[in-house]
Parts: sequence; C-alpha cells; structure tokens
Amino acid sequence: MSGRIIIADDHPMFREGMLRTVQRLLPGTEVQEAGDLDTVHALISDDGDIDTLILDLRFPGLTCLSQLAELRQQLRRTTLIVVSMVDDPALIDQVMALGADGFIGKNIAPEEIGQALLAIREGEVLVKFAPSGLLPLDTHTLTARQQDVLRLIAQGKTNKEIAKALDISPFTVRIHVSSLLRVLGVSSRAAAAVRYSGVG
Repeated sequence: MSGRIIIADDHPMFREGMLRTVQRLLPGTEVQEAGDLDTVHALISDDGDIDTLILDLRFPGLTCLSQLAELRQQLRRTTLIVVSMVDDPALIDQVMALGADGFIGKNIAPEEIGQALLAIREGEVLVKFAPSGLLPLDTHTLTARQQDVLRLIAQGKTNKEIAKALDISPFTVRIHVSSLLRVLGVSSRAAAAVRYSGVG
C-alpha cells in the first residue's frame, strides 16, 4: 500500500476544498478524511505509511498541544502540516517547535494553500498565513544565531547544510527558520533571503 494523505478537519467545506486541491496537485494519491482525532488514530493504525497529515489546530479531540507532540512522535516519517484560522505568532511558534513541518493559515487564497502544501512536502519549512502587515527589517532585532541562520538561508543553504555550518541539529535549525519567518513577516525561505539582501 502506498503512502496516504490524511485531511483531518471538522469543517466539511474546508475538508472538501482541501481534498480537491490535493487530488488536483497530486493525482493518484490516496486521500482519507477525518472529522475528529479518534478517526485520525484509527487511520494511523491501518497498514501503510502515511505520507502527509494535514491537521486542523482547532480539532475535536485535540485539546492540548502535547497531543500534537505525541502525533509527531508517532508519525516520525510523515509530513505534518497544521492548518488553522489562528494567526497568533506565539502559538504558531509553539506548533513549529513541537515538530510540525509547516503551518498554513486558512485565511489565504486556495491557490496559495496548494503552493504551500507542495513546498512543505518537498522539505521547505513554511509558515504561511495572512500577516497584518510587513514590518521593515531591522537585523538588530534578530539574535546573533538568527542572523547566522538568515545569512546562510540567503546563501541558498539547506537546513542540513546550515546545521553542519553552525554545529547544531537540523531540528534546531527548523525552529530558528520558523521563528525568522515570523519575525520577518514572510512566508518562505526565498522571501526571507530577499528581505536579507534588501538590507545587506
């Protein structure tokens, strides 16, 4: 049985829209739907690898973030994408620190959701939501480590290459990248690099 994609959301209209997006972008992929956490666990216990789990942050049965951490431990090889109407940067940081591969806001255009989905599946650490505004970049507001990570992103380095250069784990790099995207008010590494070059 090939890898599966699970869309876990209790809003039927959003689930249907995401289902159509996935089927259009990834034809031939097996897509399963879940309206609550019990159904997610039942699908996980089935045979076959789960390629991607698209999970609503406000989801029946998901009552605390520790459950998100448990899912991450259970699905080590699965791409975990959190979707939500929430746009609280501190909460998004928490979600990413717990091991989510990406965060997609439900308030962005459907086409952008599709692009973000593909980018995260290809290994891009992505936080994509509609920010309230783009603040001018002042690198002095970044920590020394964030500045190091941003400089290496601007050089086109991957997370593994950044981890090696700074002698830290790829997981720690992912947390730094997530935090950087939030601080810079951008949604991708490429956009962060552009903002960096604009300052340099």
